[in-house]
Amino acid sequence: MGSILFLGVLLGLMYAVMIRPQQKRMREHQSLIRSLEEGDLVVTASGVHGAVAEVEDTVIWLEVAPEVELKIDRTSIARRLEDDEEVVDDAELVEAEAEAEADADDA
Repeated sequence: MGSILFLGVLLGLMYAVMIRPQQKRMREHQSLIRSLEEGDLVVTASGVHGAVAEVEDTVIWLEVAPEVELKIDRTSIARRLEDDEEVVDDAELVEAEAEAEADADDA
């Protein structure tokens, strides 16, 4: 009788420690995917940063540089960026470098 009770407690503990948190993460990720809109700054599971340019049924178009878009699966979005200042600064830096190179080529 004691071993059955121990097994029940062990299974309950495993559920609380392993299964429940994973279900919560899955629900949060599904909510994120459903709430994606154009203009959201996101990071993919592979680490690519960009802005959502277009949302389709199962894919999104992610703008990673001016006039450069990637077609990716919606489920590959890992998180939404809240602090967009760092991303904007990086984009401005890339644009400034491109302008400097264009000026150097013209000279």
